[in-house]
Amino acid sequence: MINWHIIGVVIGREYKTRVKKKSFLLTTFLVPILFAALCIVPSLIMIFAEDKGKTVAVVDESGIVMPFMESNEAFTFKDYSSEEDLSILKANINDLELDAVLHVFPLDEASKSVSVEAFSLKPISMDLKEAISKRVDDAMEDYRINSYEIAGLKQMMEDVKYNTDVKTYVIDDSGEEKISSSEVMMIISMLFSMIIYLFITMFCGMVMQSVIEEKSSRVVEVLVSSVKATELMIGKIVGVACVALTQFLLWILLTGAIVGIAMPLIGADKLAAASAPEELVQMSGVDVDMEAITAAAADGESEGLAAIIETVKGINFTQIIVAFLLFFALGYLLYASLFAAIGSAVDNEADTQQLQLPVTIPLLLGFFVALYAFKAPDSALVWWCSMIPFTSPIVMLARIPLGVATWEIALSLVLLVLTFFGCAWASAKIYKVGILMFGKKSTFADLWKWLKQK
Repeated sequence: MINWHIIGVVIGREYKTRVKKKSFLLTTFLVPILFAALCIVPSLIMIFAEDKGKTVAVVDESGIVMPFMESNEAFTFKDYSSEEDLSILKANINDLELDAVLHVFPLDEASKSVSVEAFSLKPISMDLKEAISKRVDDAMEDYRINSYEIAGLKQMMEDVKYNTDVKTYVIDDSGEEKISSSEVMMIISMLFSMIIYLFITMFCGMVMQSVIEEKSSRVVEVLVSSVKATELMIGKIVGVACVALTQFLLWILLTGAIVGIAMPLIGADKLAAASAPEELVQMSGVDVDMEAITAAAADGESEGLAAIIETVKGINFTQIIVAFLLFFALGYLLYASLFAAIGSAVDNEADTQQLQLPVTIPLLLGFFVALYAFKAPDSALVWWCSMIPFTSPIVMLARIPLGVATWEIALSLVLLVLTFFGCAWASAKIYKVGILMFGKKSTFADLWKWLKQK
């Protein structure tokens, strides 16, 4: 019979011991600074790392490119096409206060193209290279269009271009249509799956480390003389969970406070302007017409922004938060019991690698499946991974923002609860024996033998 009073004492001891550690205090105050830096530093880098004030000499032997080499605040293009000797120009880059010399070769009439070379005393930046490439491309496209000698061809080609804007709607149970943004759902899906993966791996590792520390210091021999091994394991798992919850809440509060203080000091308008540059949008893999969005935002008629706002309003955050708490709690308990069993079977962390592998593989599998769940949330692979208890805490959280039937969530939770009880029972049997085994490197055969003991 389990004594819940003793378990409460173990939980209190585990909690007090951990929150007083220097490592707990260090990570509690250091991690929010890192989180805040992740929010602010990328935008600061984009603001201050822009290439500006560069001067480029252009020697255009084609006679086509130079009219398209428009200068701006970042790059100034000067026409040196009349220079008699290119080598003299390259030799006097410093004296002429140039950052680079651009040589455009004569036009190849057969291929209707030009070759381009850039010379500088140190490697040119990617920004400058892209600026040169864009201007040369524009020049050659204009030349090729004009070479066909068809009146109005350029305008015709502009008119032919077409970008489809698919407006997506979700029909709820009452038949009401609500506008939605797939991109918003994708971000929420990936965010929750990443959070639950990181938390399970981090805090379950704390449980295993705690067991190993007590076993290697022989403190456990004193503890099991007055506390049952099963009660010790349960108290340790719940105690670490309480520590994790405390740390998580402090992270949220401190990160919010740091960001809230830093934004006004740095300039919220500058950070907002740099928070979603075209490069990041392209890296995300989402096809977005940045010029169209900028123009629409300037007129106050951004339909994309309206879709995002309406999508956020229509999200059932109560369901998502409740599901997150349930799947996180059960996923943590499931894996924490397994990690506790592994910790009890070894004398040091170096010996955990072999036993840890079968436990960490399902976690990694669930994480990778969750990253792509937004592409096909109802596919067979994603559906089954959201039901299998060892991957469901991560994958189901990725599916819920995209719409999941209540019975599927309920079934996944039931399977997860049943699996937890089964694994907790097996882990408790292993823990009882392993916690008092010293000086022997345990194998899977040993764990199986301990599991069968009565």
